Amino acid sequence: MPFIPSSLVRSTIYTARNQIPTTIKPNQAIKLSGIGLPFAGFFSTSSTNKMPSDNFPVKKSEDEWHAVLSPEQFRVIREKGTERPGSHAYDKKNDAGVYHCAGCDAPLYTSKTKFNSGCGWPAFYDTIPGAVIRHEDRSMFMTRTEIVCANCGGHLGHVFKGEGFPNPIDERHCVNGISLNFKNE
Repeated sequence: MPFIPSSLVRSTIYTARNQIPTTIKPNQAIKLSGIGLPFAGFFSTSSTNKMPSDNFPVKKSEDEWHAVLSPEQFRVIREKGTERPGSHAYDKKNDAGVYHCAGCDAPLYTSKTKFNSGCGWPAFYDTIPGAVIRHEDRSMFMTRTEIVCANCGGHLGHVFKGEGFPNPIDERHCVNGISLNFKNE
C-alpha cells in the first residue's frame, strides 16, 4: 500500500471504502488502505474548507444544517466532500425537469443542459442564470473551479473546460448527485 507524506494532505482524509475521517499530523506519513490515485477526489479538507454561511441569502447554523441534511449530504454540501463516482442515480437520469439544491431547494440546472460525460457524476454544461457561483478551489494537488449554490453556498462540485464534449460551450459542471434534488417538469 502506498505511503503519502502528510505534507501533501491538508488535515482530514476520507477513505473511499468507509468514509471514516482520519486526522493526521503535519509531516506524518500515512498509509492509505484501499485507495489509489483515482480516488484523490475523496479527500476532504473539512477543517479549512467549511462553507461560510454569512455570505449567502440562506443562513443556517451548523446544527440547523445537520437537522436538514443527512450525514453524507452534510459532508459533501457543507464540508466540500465528494461522493463516490457512479454512486448516485442522477448520473444516469434522463427525465425532463429541474435539479434543485438539496440544501435550500433553489433551482440550479435544467435537464436540457444535462449530458452523459461518463465521469460518474451528473454533468451539465450550463446553469439556471444566477443560480451557481464559481470560485477558485486550491485543494490537494491542483487548482480547480469550484461551484456552489448562490443561495446557500452549498458545495456542488467543479467546472471543467475544454475537454471536447459536444455541447455548445465545451464545459462540464461535474456535480455531486447528493447535492441535488430532482423535480419533474
